[in-house]
Amino acid sequence: MNKIVYLLFICFFSLSAQNKDLFQEANTAYNEGNYSEAINNYERILENSETSAELYYNLANAHYKLSHIAPSVYYYEKALQLDPGDSDVKNNLEFAQNMLIDEIEVVPKTGLLKITNKLISVLSFNGWAWTAVIGSILFAAFFLLYYFSNSSRLKRFFFTTSIIALILMLSALIFAFQQQEYQKNSQFAIIFSEEAIIRNEPTLRSNEILMLHEGTKVKILETFQNWIKFELANEIQGWMDKSDVRFL
Repeated sequence: MNKIVYLLFICFFSLSAQNKDLFQEANTAYNEGNYSEAINNYERILENSETSAELYYNLANAHYKLSHIAPSVYYYEKALQLDPGDSDVKNNLEFAQNMLIDEIEVVPKTGLLKITNKLISVLSFNGWAWTAVIGSILFAAFFLLYYFSNSSRLKRFFFTTSIIALILMLSALIFAFQQQEYQKNSQFAIIFSEEAIIRNEPTLRSNEILMLHEGTKVKILETFQNWIKFELANEIQGWMDKSDVRFL
């Protein structure tokens, strides 16, 4: 048993060292303008089951440099899933989306819903979870300081700050679960086919209602055999072949 644990330990660190070398080689290739080589090395890291927002971001940048529309949008979106608040990823995603053929007008959300969704998307589920942990530690610390303090002025201060920390903890917990629920119930995909025929029913005999192109993001509503029902940001719905997209 100990030998198995030891071998797993050695394999893990060997793989981590290999991925680190590949990441450095990929970054060097990228800086030298060898974007195809950089992509190959980044993808080898993904094949080793290691992911990070930085890895997806760099991979998206390399694809963007080669004008690969769908892969660049896809990997920027993957980076945002791990780090929703990264402004660099958001800015570069906008640049990549400028290459899209399809111009999908986003249906505006109501004021309160828009603010809530924007606030929740600031951090990932793990980010909000860690914020809740920090809030609980601060609450416990300030409450103890309040309890053992002899000064009435300090008691008021520590009590107020402990309440603020408690509110922070509870809010972070709520946002964490809402973020998790949103990710669980909302599945998105990026169109990778150069052209994707959209139909009103999941059959080749149904009517073609429009044509979408690579890089467009869709929300998956339903799957049926080799078909997916989706919704665009403008709330238009349709069916397309599952092979036309790559799920996020």
